[in-house]
Amino acid sequence: MTELARPDHDQTAALPTPKRAADRELTEVARARVAGGFATNTSRAYRRDWATFTAWCAAYGRSPLPATPETVAEYVTHLAATPTRTGTLPAPSTIERALACIQSRHKKAGLVLNAEFARLALRDYRRERSSAGHRTRKAPPAELTVLRALVDTTTPETLVGLRDRVVLVLGFALMGRRSELAALDIADLTATGDGLEIAIRRSKTDQDAVGEVVPLPYGSHPQTCPVRILRAWLAALDEHGVTEGPLLRAVDRHGRLSGTPGATMRGTGRMSGDGLNKIVRRAADKAGLKDAHTYTAHSLRAGGATAAAKAGASVSAIARHGRWSEKSPVVHGYIRAADKWRDNPMRDVGL
Repeated sequence: MTELARPDHDQTAALPTPKRAADRELTEVARARVAGGFATNTSRAYRRDWATFTAWCAAYGRSPLPATPETVAEYVTHLAATPTRTGTLPAPSTIERALACIQSRHKKAGLVLNAEFARLALRDYRRERSSAGHRTRKAPPAELTVLRALVDTTTPETLVGLRDRVVLVLGFALMGRRSELAALDIADLTATGDGLEIAIRRSKTDQDAVGEVVPLPYGSHPQTCPVRILRAWLAALDEHGVTEGPLLRAVDRHGRLSGTPGATMRGTGRMSGDGLNKIVRRAADKAGLKDAHTYTAHSLRAGGATAAAKAGASVSAIARHGRWSEKSPVVHGYIRAADKWRDNPMRDVGL
């Protein structure tokens, strides 16, 4: 059999560009699909960042798309000098997110953005902040001892207490992003002989919604065993007639579960990311943790990864379980945090 002839690189480059008007048209249905795909790939913060950037461009007579290197550098300089709602200058990570948003918009539009000037301006701002004594603020990891302290503040005999315990243990064991936790439905849990399988339908690193199933084995302690606690929560939901819909739900001040008769919450009552943060902060405050206000749902994710690293789990295993890229500097940061004490060169020198 003879192979079909394929054009080589030069022949492909020489192919004519479509010139018919119809070749450049999009139907309303196709436009909606494209817009929907972009919206899925864009967080609420990104949408806000883009709206802010386009408004600034309009005010200063600049083009947001495509934007020139000078425009983006000027915008970064503008952000670095503009106080936030709290009256303080923004953290470099906030400006980094805004810059990433602008780059993402250009990439989606098939445009190349040279952000070298902007990144140099941001680097100078970071150095300036560092010289002024500012430190990068990160949610502290809720390592195992901290998790136990948080769990001890909950009362599993009540719906609120049991729900809060589920949030704490599941966020840790799943190494879950708060968006992933909030999106979980009852149908996403499957019982197996070894524990539970949790279906993550979409995540930050899976914007095409391919999905991933994360296994959770039984724990050694009933108070922090994710399988036992989740089964108790599912049983409580079932007792109240809830067998489908959101897994993590609001509970009103009368102790009534969202989605049940008489509950005051509107809609599905699905927990929000902010709601999950409040649960963690409330538990940290009750536990008397230092700087309790700095703990967030991300503390659970970071704590799970750090605990796994201390237990000797490999980078690939932690990355796979937490849905990170294996090359992610975040994962390697958790590994270094564990290794700096386990493999400290001064540990056995005889001091």
